[in-house]
Amino acid sequence: MNYIDHHAHMVSRTTDDYEKMALSGCVAVTEPAFWAGWDRSSADGFDDYFRQLTVAEPQRAAAYRMQHYSWLAMNPKEADNRELSKEVLKRIPKFIGCPTVLGIGEIGLNRITRNEVDTFREQVEMAIQYKQLILIHTPHLEDKKKGTRICIEVLRQYPELKPENVLIDHAEEHTLEMILEHGYWAGLTLYPMTKLSAVRAVDIVEVFGPGRICVAGACDWGPSDSLAVPRFIMEMKRRHHAEELIQRVVFDNPVQFLGQSANFKVAPRAREVSPAMA
Repeated sequence: MNYIDHHAHMVSRTTDDYEKMALSGCVAVTEPAFWAGWDRSSADGFDDYFRQLTVAEPQRAAAYRMQHYSWLAMNPKEADNRELSKEVLKRIPKFIGCPTVLGIGEIGLNRITRNEVDTFREQVEMAIQYKQLILIHTPHLEDKKKGTRICIEVLRQYPELKPENVLIDHAEEHTLEMILEHGYWAGLTLYPMTKLSAVRAVDIVEVFGPGRICVAGACDWGPSDSLAVPRFIMEMKRRHHAEELIQRVVFDNPVQFLGQSANFKVAPRAREVSPAMA
């Protein structure tokens, strides 16, 4: 079964991961800009990182017949540093025109500081100015609900921002409803420690339905799984869910959201039409 992993930090993975993902049916990954596992000392480091996202990783993915797309941002874990954030934000526009860039992300909150909120707000405004999609990181563990609520409060201050152009990631059972009720897309993150298991993610789909929900592995330099989405598919099949429902969550939904960017080239699935429907 083909799928799209909309959140995978491939700069931290080996080529073996690209091969395994391709063999398991992954046709495209999108990679949000994020923390490197340590705080960078200058904006120059982000220049190199953005070139890696927009040049090197698409080439690595192409060797395994996978498409690689990226997002650009000052990530939430370093966004508290306002001086550095302002310098990084000055450098993002020159990369927005790259053919594999889908939008601004992952932006959002980590410790929910005033500085993080200010940096988040500036990047929302940048996305509006350049007509870009937005991918949002929400805090983990006990601060998730508060952080999600604050992100939504900031977003709603911009009436010109279309909710369907925003995906709020790392959603869980206690935040999904507020995301969906305001018209945003929700990302379920399959991660072995601080996020969702495949079992919990399938539970969520069963309770809330598949509308405006995507799943991703968010594999990175920490304990994580590049095959998290296939494991979600396996759990869906174990529960005897229809192929059509599974394909909607892991392929059709990402295509619908990401396809709002003119740079995203994965075509929707061709649907069979019965004579009665023709």
